[in-house]
Amino acid sequence: MTELSPDALFEQLQRLPAPEGYKVEIVEGAVYMTPQCDVHWQTIRRIIRGLDDHFGMEALVTSDVRITFPGERNGFAPDVAKISDGAEKDESGRWRHQDVEFIAEVISKGTAPNDYGPKKTAYALAEVPVYMIADPYLGRCRVFTDPQDGDYKIDSTIAYGTPVDLTHTVVGITFSTEEFPRD
Repeated sequence: MTELSPDALFEQLQRLPAPEGYKVEIVEGAVYMTPQCDVHWQTIRRIIRGLDDHFGMEALVTSDVRITFPGERNGFAPDVAKISDGAEKDESGRWRHQDVEFIAEVISKGTAPNDYGPKKTAYALAEVPVYMIADPYLGRCRVFTDPQDGDYKIDSTIAYGTPVDLTHTVVGITFSTEEFPRD
């Protein structure tokens, strides 16, 4: 049996009737369908709102849009991605990982190992400057910065209710986490 590329697999998945409210990703060749719960979406919404308030509505901010990252058999659709101003899509119509400035993932119980494992590695290999994980179960954010050699050199943990200060990064923003919902 021939192994499908992420592009071919996504093409076949798009023909299937995926349940409404589910996010589909390919992580190391495995297909994950994750339901979007209210807490998950409300957290994503607050992060996007913070980016929109800071950068304006014309900023290139995506949610659940596929971006091809380094690593075999990966097809990630980050919960939130901030693309650099002036970036252009590649020949396949997707944003280039080289143009991603910020990624935020919100933990789901079934996919947390992906966010802390293969996704973190792929984002570091892609040299995404800032990767933030919001965890509504533990009520905290983990922020990874300074990607080098396939890992992040700086790893900070910030409790919900404490601002996430990214003013020292390319993003140049501070996120309020006071209203981040908990599960």
